[in-house]
Amino acid sequence: MQISSRFTIAVHALICIETFKNDYKVTSDFLASSVNVNPVVIRRLLQQLKKAGIVNVIRGSGGAEVKKPLNEITLLDIYNAVECVEGELFHFHENPSKLCPVGKNIHAILDTRLEEIQKAMEQEMASVTIQDIMEDTKKLIMAEPNTPPQINGGTL
Repeated sequence: MQISSRFTIAVHALICIETFKNDYKVTSDFLASSVNVNPVVIRRLLQQLKKAGIVNVIRGSGGAEVKKPLNEITLLDIYNAVECVEGELFHFHENPSKLCPVGKNIHAILDTRLEEIQKAMEQEMASVTIQDIMEDTKKLIMAEPNTPPQINGGTL
C-alpha cells in the first residue's frame, strides 16, 4: 500500500506558495515548475485545497495564496483534502473463506490492529503543522549557498 503523491505534492505546493508569495505570482505553472509535474495536476490539487478552505485561488493567472494561518493547517488536513481515502485506510479483501480457520477469523485478528495503526498515523499527521514544515524549509534554504532559486533551468 502506498499513499499517492497527491499528498506530498500538495505539501510542496503550500510551502512554495508561502515561500515565494512576496516575490512572485505563484501560479499553477510556477508551482508545476517546482514540483516538476503538469500544471493540470497542480490545478486539481489547488481546487481540492480550496474546497477544504486551505487556499484561495484567483482565476486566470492570479495565483494562489494560503487562506489559513500555517499553524492551523496540519498534515492530516492536507491528507484529508487531497487523498481519496474515505473512512478506513486499509481495504480488506471482500470474501475470506468461511470454511478456512484463518479466513473465518481474519477480521477478528486484524480489524482492531488496523484501526489502531490508522489512528496512530492520523494522530501523528495531526501533530505536524505546515508552520513546522515551513520552519524546517527556511532552515535548509538558509543553510544553502546564496544562489538564486532556479526552476526548469532558469532563475526565478
